[in-house]
Amino acid sequence: MRGRGKPPGAPLPQREGVDPVRVRLPEDPEGVWGSVGEHLVARFGAAIGAGRVAAMLDAGRFVGADGRAVRGEEPYTAGRCLWFHRDFAAEEPVPFPVGVVHRDERIVVADKPHFLATTPRGRHITETAVARLRRELGLPALQPAHRLDRLTAGLVLFVVRPRERGAYQTLFRDRLVRKEYEAVAPYDPGVALPRTVRSRIVKERGVLAAREEPGEANSESRVELVERRGALGRYRLLPATGRTHQLRVHMNALGVPIVHDPLYPVVEPEGSAEDFTRPLQLLARVLEFTDPVGGEPRRFESGLRLSAWPEG
Repeated sequence: MRGRGKPPGAPLPQREGVDPVRVRLPEDPEGVWGSVGEHLVARFGAAIGAGRVAAMLDAGRFVGADGRAVRGEEPYTAGRCLWFHRDFAAEEPVPFPVGVVHRDERIVVADKPHFLATTPRGRHITETAVARLRRELGLPALQPAHRLDRLTAGLVLFVVRPRERGAYQTLFRDRLVRKEYEAVAPYDPGVALPRTVRSRIVKERGVLAAREEPGEANSESRVELVERRGALGRYRLLPATGRTHQLRVHMNALGVPIVHDPLYPVVEPEGSAEDFTRPLQLLARVLEFTDPVGGEPRRFESGLRLSAWPEG
């Protein structure tokens, strides 16, 4: 098997804070593709149409490592890398700013608002925290060290220099970051707190909600009641693991689902318009860790507040 090695750098600049797509031409042992154009049509034609692929080639939208436009009739060469910019569909702007809690030569700690995805995915491409910050801060190489659920607000750590990203990602992978969340949910005197919730959470691809099932626990969350106001409580949530929707699943399992949660306990229909006046009442409030590059202790606290628990 031919070694791939490190992929070459992109010859195209970012567009609206989004990197170009890299396409590596795969091995073709049966000689199915005689030209680059034949492969690209086979690869992308079902998604965007063969005519659109041909038009992109004619317009010079696909380029090689040298930055020159690739012609559709060029011979197919396995292992070759091409780049192009996807067509961005119109996205509904998220009407909240991305705050910057801290910035230095190594990291940016941002306060991500509710409804904004961390990174480009699916139908959220330019309206993402990383794309916005790249544009607003003039940092095209900025990358997140971890992800925060789109509907959750609060702290996200970004890395300025690509060579240091792995060190910060390792902190999250090895659970060396202390995370503290805040949530507003119903108050139930029958729920004894504080407590540690452990369960097995499964999230299937293509299914919106995760679920708990019997078996060895793969998730753990500490749940504490901080304050009560009538029928609502303000909770401190301390996750020891990072399963998808973990805190939302655990709060729902306790019988106190987080206010304005569109999935737990009831999944709202897909395609429902976003109601920016009813954000999920979950906030990533604190990140605390030892910096893997400088060695100094770091602690950051969100400046955001949950709307269902106004200060007063």
